[in-house]
Amino acid sequence: MQVLEWMTQADRLRARREPFALVTVLRVVPPTSARPGDKAVVTSDGQIYGWIGGGCAQPAVIKTVRQALRDGQPRQIRIVPRSDEPTLVSPQITEFSMACHSGGTLELFVEPMLPSARLLVIGDSPVARALCGLAPQVGFEVTLLAFGAQREDFPAAHHVWSEDAPETVREAWGQGGFVVVATQGRRDLPGLLAALRVEPDHVWFVASARKAAALKAELRDRGCPASQVEQIEAPAGERIGAQTPEEVALAVLASVVSSRRRARTSPVACQSRPTTDTVA
Repeated sequence: MQVLEWMTQADRLRARREPFALVTVLRVVPPTSARPGDKAVVTSDGQIYGWIGGGCAQPAVIKTVRQALRDGQPRQIRIVPRSDEPTLVSPQITEFSMACHSGGTLELFVEPMLPSARLLVIGDSPVARALCGLAPQVGFEVTLLAFGAQREDFPAAHHVWSEDAPETVREAWGQGGFVVVATQGRRDLPGLLAALRVEPDHVWFVASARKAAALKAELRDRGCPASQVEQIEAPAGERIGAQTPEEVALAVLASVVSSRRRARTSPVACQSRPTTDTVA
């Protein structure tokens, strides 16, 4: 029953693109109700589906899950009875002391399960097509948006949309994510308007600095907030001397990956792991 519960919840959370952690019991020292191999799905709001031990272990697990979901890094923890004796903690394990009196020791592995980062590629250009092929290979869920696009022309994309009206795009996409506008002369302005409408985490425009400046001015004239317009990165991509569409796509994707990694980096990830905490 416990196996069915955590597996069912994991599938449900994945379908809803909600982050969670899979927590696995690695080792136990009795008395404890958990056994090696027990698992649970744990969400950032503290919901636990499955079995990894009683209430004494849960505060430490929930705290660690929240840290792992912030920086995307797995963790191993040990939960031990409170003791006044000094404890040697390895660099790979964070140790928690329980304030309750149940006794026993648990070692658990916390693995964050984050939804794939979303990438909206706007345009039906050689660079856009190359991005649709490259981005899924490094973990992005790609949606291709181009006026009149055909699904069979973009087999690597998760979704293909053929209507680029900003309100239609916002309704289908929602808000946030990463956006690359690679229209390259075909519906540049509609593509940029659609990109800004979804209020992305970051937006790149494959264009020269001169062309980008002219279109940014037009966007401001149309009433787009200046703060949003100035966030458009153009020319897009890392400086690798790219010339072919595939090389340009690679340069842009490198910048997207860098932005994704920065977004997942927090001060927690930079702190040394070996610590000892007390939990109630």
